[in-house]
Amino acid sequence: MRKDFLLNHQQTLLGPLWILFQPVLTLLTYVLVFNKLVGISTGNIPPVLFYLIGIALWTFFSESFIAISFTFTHYESIFQKVYFPRLIVPLSLVSANIIRLLLQLLLLFILILVYWSIYNTPITISWWLLLLPFAIAVIGINGLSAGLLFAVLTAQYRDLINIVNIGIRLMMFITPVIYPVIIVPDNLRLLMELNPLSSLFELSRFCIFNEGTFTTGQLLYSVSITLLLFVGSMMLFHKRVDKLMDVV
Repeated sequence: MRKDFLLNHQQTLLGPLWILFQPVLTLLTYVLVFNKLVGISTGNIPPVLFYLIGIALWTFFSESFIAISFTFTHYESIFQKVYFPRLIVPLSLVSANIIRLLLQLLLLFILILVYWSIYNTPITISWWLLLLPFAIAVIGINGLSAGLLFAVLTAQYRDLINIVNIGIRLMMFITPVIYPVIIVPDNLRLLMELNPLSSLFELSRFCIFNEGTFTTGQLLYSVSITLLLFVGSMMLFHKRVDKLMDVV
């Protein structure tokens, strides 16, 4: 985990500061484009805080998913030289992204205090905040599970790498990263609800800001899909891992 974290920021101008600098740049872009130009409402949540939690969670999921998807293509030389449980690599990749997420959440809570002290933005702390680690864990398991599934597929079919990169960009638009679910038209709401990440993102915002749209049924659906994907991807990964070493 520590090695992956350091390697990602080796020989860079800002080093680990990119963990905060990158989401801040993305945040400013989202506020300018989606809030100011397009006029997407973020409800009672200040746009900066609304987008930052969405960016942090989406980066955690997407970076974990993409990194794990390329496990065999990026680490094939290590796999061929040294034997160790292959699952260690995907788990270490998720762990490295957890560190990034925690630092970005720290920035979020600092900004919440800034908004409270300067703009008198109310801070609502409730027992829902205790469910934030649960939401993050399920999002992380989603990234791990989907990544393991595509790790097996991309090892056999290299052209799927392009599909992974395109697909993850498209998926962001059916996940409430840049908009709240409540503004989605009824005829498109089903598409959002089929995405297991939707209710988890809304739950995360509700835990912090006491504002989000989800039901208990939607959360149970998200957890059920996540568990099925996790079990299925783990079984497939363990079944195919040794055979894939002859392919890569």
